[in-house]
Amino acid sequence: MKIAQIAPQWLEVPPQAYGGTEYVVSLLTEELVRRGHDVTLFATANSKTKAKLVPIWNKGLFNDNITKNAFAVFGIMYKEFFNIQEKFDIVHDHCDYYFTPATDFISAPVVSTFHNMLPEESIILYKKYPRVNYVAISHNQKKFGPGVNIVKTIHHGIPLEKYQFNNNPEDYILWISNITTDKGLSEAIEIIQKTDEKLIISGPIFRENKDFFEMRIKPFIDGKRIQFVGETDFEKKIELMKNAKALLFPIFRRQEPFGLVVIEAMACGTPVIAANTGSMPELIEHGKTGFLVNSDEEAVDAIKNIGKISRKYCRKHVAKKFSLTRMVNNYERLYKKLLNA
Repeated sequence: MKIAQIAPQWLEVPPQAYGGTEYVVSLLTEELVRRGHDVTLFATANSKTKAKLVPIWNKGLFNDNITKNAFAVFGIMYKEFFNIQEKFDIVHDHCDYYFTPATDFISAPVVSTFHNMLPEESIILYKKYPRVNYVAISHNQKKFGPGVNIVKTIHHGIPLEKYQFNNNPEDYILWISNITTDKGLSEAIEIIQKTDEKLIISGPIFRENKDFFEMRIKPFIDGKRIQFVGETDFEKKIELMKNAKALLFPIFRRQEPFGLVVIEAMACGTPVIAANTGSMPELIEHGKTGFLVNSDEEAVDAIKNIGKISRKYCRKHVAKKFSLTRMVNNYERLYKKLLNA
C-alpha cells in the first residue's frame, strides 16, 4: 500500500526525548516500511526515517518556541500534502483537530488516530467530518466521543527488544512524564512524603509550565529523598525505568487516554501504581502488574506491597497485549478493510 503518515509538527519523529505521539508515529512508520509498504512521512526536517520524508518545518515547534503560530506551519503541511495527495492509497493523520478540516479535500480513505483527550469542542468538530475513520487508543477514550465515527480502538504497542528487563531493581520510585499540572506530579510527591521512599522525577518543562514547576514542585526537591534529573533521552529513560522498583502514575484529575510510560515501565519489569481512572484499568492488571488506587492512602499501601508483584509477569503482560506487532497488525488490517470497502 502507498501510505501517508501525517505527523504533528510539535517535535521531530522520533523525538529525541519526550514525545509519546511522535514515538508511536515513528514505530508505526518504520514497521510499515519494513513490511514492504510505500510510506511517506510528513514531519519536521530533522526527523529520521526509512520512509520517504516530506520536511515541513526545520525542527519541532516546541523547540522553535513558535507554538502561537502553529496553524501557519500546519498550513504549509497542507500545501505539501495536496501537491502529491493523488499518489496515496491511505492517509493516516496523527494531528488531532489540526488536520481534520483538510480531510474534505482528500480522495483516499483517511484514518485519524486520537492521541489526546477529547474535549467537547473537538467532538463537535469531528462529528462534522463523518467520512474520517477515527481510531481511539483506549476503550475509555472512545466513551468520550459519542456520535463520532470511531471505527476501531487500537492500543499502542512497543518493540519489547528495546526495553531491558531487570529483576533486581534499586531502591527508588519513579515518576516520569511531561511536567504539567494534570499529570499527577504534585500527587506523587504527596504520596512519597507519607512513606520512607525515595522519588526520582524526570520530564521536560515546557515554557507554559515553568511557573508550576518553580512554585509547586521545586520547593520539595532536596536532591536526596526527592530528586529531579531533568528530561531524559531514550537510553536514560530505560535506565531509570528498569532500575525503579515501581512507577508512580497518580493521575486522578483527568481521564488519561493511554499512558505510554505505563507499558514501557512494565516492559522493563517495573510494576505501576496508578490512579484507577482513564485507560489505566485497560493497561494494568490489578495485583499482577501493579495496583490501581483511588486515593493517596491506597497508593501508600500499594508501595508497601509492591514486592509482591512479579516483574517477569509484567514483561509477559506487555509482550502479550501491547507488542508493536499487534499494534501494526491492527492498523494494517484497518487500512486493507477501508481499501476493500
